[in-house]
Amino acid sequence: MDADFFSSKYSVTFKSMQGDAPVCIADVEAQDWLRIAQAVRAEGGILISLWGTDRRTSTDPYIVSVAYCVTEGLMWLRLPVGEQAGYPDLSNIYPGVVRMQRALFDLLGISAIGAEDRRPWINHGRWPKDYFPLRKQFTGTEHFDNQLQFYPFVSVEGDGVHEIGVGPIHAGIIEPGHFRFSIVGEKVLRLEQLLGYTHKGVDKLFSRRDISNGHLLAGRISGDSTVAYSWAYCMAVEAATGTQIPMRAQWLRALLLERERVSMHLGDLGALGNDAALSFGLSQFSLLREKWVRLSGQLFNHRFMMDCVIPGGTNIDIDAAGIDLLLKQCLEVESEVQNLKVIYAEHSGLQDRYFTLGSVPPKLAKELGLCGMAGRASDQAHDARVDQALFPSAYAQIKVRKITHKTGDAASRVFVRFEEIFESIRLLREIVGGLPSDNISTPLADNYADGFGAGWVEGWRGPIFVGLEVSQDGKIIRCHCHDPSWQNWPVLQHAIIGDIVPDFPLINKSFNLSYSGHDL
Repeated sequence: MDADFFSSKYSVTFKSMQGDAPVCIADVEAQDWLRIAQAVRAEGGILISLWGTDRRTSTDPYIVSVAYCVTEGLMWLRLPVGEQAGYPDLSNIYPGVVRMQRALFDLLGISAIGAEDRRPWINHGRWPKDYFPLRKQFTGTEHFDNQLQFYPFVSVEGDGVHEIGVGPIHAGIIEPGHFRFSIVGEKVLRLEQLLGYTHKGVDKLFSRRDISNGHLLAGRISGDSTVAYSWAYCMAVEAATGTQIPMRAQWLRALLLERERVSMHLGDLGALGNDAALSFGLSQFSLLREKWVRLSGQLFNHRFMMDCVIPGGTNIDIDAAGIDLLLKQCLEVESEVQNLKVIYAEHSGLQDRYFTLGSVPPKLAKELGLCGMAGRASDQAHDARVDQALFPSAYAQIKVRKITHKTGDAASRVFVRFEEIFESIRLLREIVGGLPSDNISTPLADNYADGFGAGWVEGWRGPIFVGLEVSQDGKIIRCHCHDPSWQNWPVLQHAIIGDIVPDFPLINKSFNLSYSGHDL
């Protein structure tokens, strides 16, 4: 990326942050905050994440950061703010940022000036209103006896309108989340969510680590995306230290990521069949997924490939015998999924449930920032594997085919999952056929002068972002991990409107968003 080009385009001084990688960073003034956001939106750019950092010293204030993706690459803008001054609200430009701004206040105590929705998001009343866990003076280990407070849901009034509350405790082993339905008869007029019940303090935990072992925490943020989170974190570390990892390690990371993608899509397709009363689909896809993760455990020492991606590369490799097993499995799974796709497409009961259900039209998806797999099902053709070659990698050489659909309903999200399985299997064949022959890892460079690094990886659910700030001795000052569920949970509230309450489990599963990745 040409930092001078960015500087002239946005009238702000950008500095190149990651060498030849398309990531630039700039410190901006308050008047630039909205101006750049409007310019990015006008050219079709997307907001990736927003977060805050307590960098207070005698001269440095709090910092509010935002990351955007534009045609030329990633932008990371840093706005110094005082505790009382706050920062300009972005929700009129990017509606999906509302919850990020609310969470930023709960964690750091910095307000979005002009924001209409100032309700708490992470703090459910368990800690005092003057306690902000990401401020330096707090350890994050404080305990309080406060009770949960009433949350001011938006109420819908009128003849025949009533409310149904679901959760936060659900059947099964999923994490807690509350869903408040306003309905007339069975038709949903409004859905409002309340999440954040298991706030884990991950952001604070990162500050107790140095960069060499932060990947162990990143890989446990959301277990279904452990490879994607680990890779994004390690990418940020390698950017912050100027470390160039071996090409074989890059290709092995892509191999792990595609296996993670296939595993999750197999599980989701079975669950989506079961939610529409096709238990046969659940049994068949569950069998395929179990075989898939068992081979991952055999080849990479963990069924979900946890801790395989490390700073500087990987700690796993694959030999000729392993490649043969992988290719054999790809052939078998591809054939079985092809057969199951025909069954799903021709099953009248499934089609009756899937078509038009939970629809998010492309125009609405674009306005609200729907991203990842669900976004591509609503014709939002963003895929970080294609859009940003952040580092030399397998994806820069094997062209990824973006899978998109236009109707944005449950059927579209099922279609995208099927096609992404086939595409990932194709990529796996390309990867093992082109594996470079060099090392699988390299020591981290001992260079923290710049102090910043960004990682951006297309997980199976969508793009996962990590913004890293480190001290000169390699300690983590701030590690912000962002899950695509932040963008997509609010869209789910729109997807259910006009459908009936009993259809919500199927609509919800068609998105399959993360509670854990949303609640750090």
